[in-house]
Amino acid sequence: FSGPFTDVVTTNLKLRNPSDRKVCFKVKTTAPRRYCVRPNSGIIDPGSSVIVSVMLQPFDYDPNEKSKHKFMVQTTYAPPNITDMEAVWKEAKPDELMDSKLRCVFEMPNENDKLNDIDASKSAPVLNTSKQDGPMPKPHSVSLNDTETRKLVEECKRLQAEIMKLTDENRHMRDEGLRLRKVAHSDKSGSPTALALRDNGSNSLPSLLVVIAAIFIGFFLGKFIL
Repeated sequence: FSGPFTDVVTTNLKLRNPSDRKVCFKVKTTAPRRYCVRPNSGIIDPGSSVIVSVMLQPFDYDPNEKSKHKFMVQTTYAPPNITDMEAVWKEAKPDELMDSKLRCVFEMPNENDKLNDIDASKSAPVLNTSKQDGPMPKPHSVSLNDTETRKLVEECKRLQAEIMKLTDENRHMRDEGLRLRKVAHSDKSGSPTALALRDNGSNSLPSLLVVIAAIFIGFFLGKFIL
């Protein structure tokens, strides 16, 4: 019997009578509740054959459980003018009976196919992934060659040096403004308003240059990082 056994499984037995006399047959099983046999008895004419259908009822199949189900086909020559089959079997002598025994075998022919399908489904994503493997797309960014990089580095260094120079000049001008403020304070003839304006003008210019230089550095650094 071939599974799966979730539905009725039918197997056919072919009984052939090679003799020149009619033969009575009867099919017996060790598990009558599990099988339905049609026909389970009858007469076979000389040189003829009969198909017997053995239907296994659905059940929970356990591959580790060894099947102990068996069938036996009994046969005997039919007496002339037979009218009662039950009487034939009751009156038959043991030496007039012939029997053939069959052992039931349960198979799951689709098990290997299912295992192969499962293995194939598991390996399929790997194969698909390998097909898709390749050079990873480069991130969207601006690449700089060595010449441009060196130019930017040199420009940054130059701007940093310029900032340091302007910072020194700013400090010098601040010191000079303090000195002039002291002189103006000591010189009563000088105009405080004019001196204040002169100081503010002298201090604002270097500060403005420092801000402009810092903006340039930020611009170039940002371009270098990107």
